[in-house]
Amino acid sequence: MTEPKSEIIEEENNEIPKANGVAPNLYEKVIEGCRLNVKMASQNEWRQAEIISRCRAPNGSMKFYVHYVDCNRRLDEWVQADMLDISTLLMPQKGGKKGAHLKEESRDPNETEGKKTGRKRKIPLLPMDEIKVEPSDQTAIPTVNSGSAPSLRGSMSMVGHSEDAMTRIRNVECIELGRSRIQPWYFSPYPQQLTSLDCIYICEFCLKYLKSKTCLRRHMEKCALCHPPGNQIYCQDKLSFFEIDGRKNKSYAQNLCLLAKLFLDHKTLYYDTDPFLFYVLTEEDEKGHHIVGYFSKEKESADEYNVACILVLPPFQKKGYGSLLIEFSYELSKIEQKTGSPEKPLSDLGLLSYRSYWSMAIMKELFAFKRRHPNEDITVQDISMSTSIKREDVVSTLQQLDLYKYYKGQYVIVISDEKRQVYEKRIEASKKKTRINPAALQWRPKEYGKKRVGFFFIFKVK
Repeated sequence: MTEPKSEIIEEENNEIPKANGVAPNLYEKVIEGCRLNVKMASQNEWRQAEIISRCRAPNGSMKFYVHYVDCNRRLDEWVQADMLDISTLLMPQKGGKKGAHLKEESRDPNETEGKKTGRKRKIPLLPMDEIKVEPSDQTAIPTVNSGSAPSLRGSMSMVGHSEDAMTRIRNVECIELGRSRIQPWYFSPYPQQLTSLDCIYICEFCLKYLKSKTCLRRHMEKCALCHPPGNQIYCQDKLSFFEIDGRKNKSYAQNLCLLAKLFLDHKTLYYDTDPFLFYVLTEEDEKGHHIVGYFSKEKESADEYNVACILVLPPFQKKGYGSLLIEFSYELSKIEQKTGSPEKPLSDLGLLSYRSYWSMAIMKELFAFKRRHPNEDITVQDISMSTSIKREDVVSTLQQLDLYKYYKGQYVIVISDEKRQVYEKRIEASKKKTRINPAALQWRPKEYGKKRVGFFFIFKVK
């Protein structure tokens, strides 16, 4: 919900109606930063929440914008005063660090910098019944997390949340994109004159935003696009990928990032799209190519990121498109002959999608290697190079699957018969799903980092 059309609370003596039998002046104590139990309407249960903002409606009643502790910010909402349990009110600590408690709650394990492992060792593939895990001086396997510290930029983005409370409040009520009306999840800096409207209308081909259905209809009569601008580099059945250069198609790239910010929490928008490439996935019908999702990547990434931002629009989620976008990003990395990793931190949905993809890709490679070379050992580096998944992501995935064991002075991959059967069934079932066909990918990497060197001759005049 958007912020109600009301005025900010000021000191005044207007009479305020009682809420839930609580004296009105008690609600004056509920300020930004407070925590108390709030009844979550969608779940019909009481949860601890933090007050982000408050306002007073024209009839004098008070409303509060709340963030439910330990819940994703897309569940944040405006609530009436009678949804608050004043008896559980906790005031913010004086002298404490601003937002310190939020940092601990929102910390994602994949944000921390992975520890570097030692020298390259062969990792034998052993059945579970052949070994017993021995205790050693290294009682705990060192946690290797996915990648290093995040870059300051990523598809017009910077990791972290703004301290401005206004950017924490969802400011758009609804958008209409093609045949779908979608309720946004997060704040996005669309023009203020549009955020006060009930709905923002967006052209699904050029992503221009308009204030009314009439304006959209007039725009569609003039819009020459029936697909995203840029090069069509993949086409299979009715699915296509278009590569958009952020420098050549700046307006489209900026509009795409504004749209994406409505559904991405971990990004703060910048407006310099020049260093980025955007890969837009579309579905085709008789009217054109309709956007499904996209990912972006830096043209030159010092941290070897192959994805900066990734998003599947809500109407197309839970249909396998997230896995398709991830698989496509690694197909590009294979052509580049590089390993890649997504920029951190990942959203909760993004982390689930990546872990699912990594697990399947690594298990497929392990099974295939064992069939090809039944008596040979495989290293983490071998897995990384064949899948283009960064080494740290391979290790963290093996640890998360509980397949990485310390045995006789080295780490080995241990796959029980039960797990092997489970993953063989999953791999067989995945063959029926839509997959990327590498033969349909028409793309060559470009060298953006190299600059032309000019030679200048200086003549001295005597």
